[in-house]
Amino acid sequence: MSGQEEPTGVSRRRLFGWMGAGTAGVLAAGATGGLIGRATAVETAASSAGPDDAVPFTGAHQAGIVTPAQDRLHFVALDVITDDRDELVELLRTWTDAARRMTAGRDAGPVGAVDGERYAPPDDTGEALGLPASGLTLTIGFGPTLFETVDGGDRFGLAARRPAPLVELPAFAGDQLDPAISGGDLCIQACANDPQVAVHAVRNLVRLGAGVVSVRWSQLGFGRTSSTSTGQATPRNLFGFKDGTNNLKAENEQALDRFVWVADGDSGGDWLAGGSYLVARRIRMLIEPWDTATLDEQHRTIGRTKGTGAPLGQRAEFDPVDVTKQVDGEFAIPETSHVFLAHPSNSGTAILRRGYSFVDGSDGLGRLDAGLFFIAYQRDPATGFVQVQRNLRRDALNEYVRHTSSAVFACPPGVRGDGDWWGRALFTG
Repeated sequence: MSGQEEPTGVSRRRLFGWMGAGTAGVLAAGATGGLIGRATAVETAASSAGPDDAVPFTGAHQAGIVTPAQDRLHFVALDVITDDRDELVELLRTWTDAARRMTAGRDAGPVGAVDGERYAPPDDTGEALGLPASGLTLTIGFGPTLFETVDGGDRFGLAARRPAPLVELPAFAGDQLDPAISGGDLCIQACANDPQVAVHAVRNLVRLGAGVVSVRWSQLGFGRTSSTSTGQATPRNLFGFKDGTNNLKAENEQALDRFVWVADGDSGGDWLAGGSYLVARRIRMLIEPWDTATLDEQHRTIGRTKGTGAPLGQRAEFDPVDVTKQVDGEFAIPETSHVFLAHPSNSGTAILRRGYSFVDGSDGLGRLDAGLFFIAYQRDPATGFVQVQRNLRRDALNEYVRHTSSAVFACPPGVRGDGDWWGRALFTG
């Protein structure tokens, strides 16, 4: 495993039992493990919801993690600009109330966009008037700098409650990170099937946070690049390949407990149990060089066929990935391909991917500024994303991608009832 330690208490055989014969990659088709055939007896209520329906806001876990991936994303990272703990707590309460309303398809405030006092600002911005809930989910996370500033300050008395895994990600070979679009004290992930609904949600939470938080950076995404439910077909990324063939699925509860959800007894588990760690990476995809590569080179770079998504040497998308199979004395799946290096026998772990494509105009040099806004959830970043990424040092795909943004957040468990609010256990425990 390239010197990487296996997840505590799990053998390779048990890992494959949980995950099937999937792969655990970061970008390309077949990127994290799932059950062979993509089916279990477990069904989630959200998996049968229509694209316009509301997703329940309350639950043991935050919605927007294993929720069947919607088509649109608005992700925002924020800096907390106050040192007043009470102001931050009140904002989290206010945000929770607004999120509860908006995910149900209602206005952000109790009065709404048009029914308030004529000479007072509305308590909703109004651009989602007449639109359904559109599957909106809002997921919040806390960054390392919320607990301790870069100069060691403890603004909110949270330093002692910072989970050990919540640290900035290490540097990786080939990183071209821009600090202006990395990090953050807080994050909000808004996913919906209508882009206006997602943008409306983020806009109103930012509006409610005036004077307490400010936007550090944000990212719009379209076209989900993974499936988080067995009921979803595998989408394609901007390289034209099916992406996330064997991603962890909501129906595979045993694998989620092992690889995604923080458990009692984990570091930070007293307030984070039932939550997860979010890793966000903006991955620039070098579209123009990729488009000049031959089809064979593209196949060998990914390790799958472009048309069917089948692993090289196999016939269908969900055929097992066999990294030992040889053709004419060579591995059918090249040893430097993304799928080969990301396979659990090499990476030894799994992550739940929830990424989106983006096209942000041009780079000023006549090339598209396009790629993948990669989001992954895991129980511990060190044995999740970091372990996978380090295993991809020899990945042929590295020639065509550049990581330009990086962030990590601890996402608390779900809101349990009307009196609960995002992060309550962290601030009151």
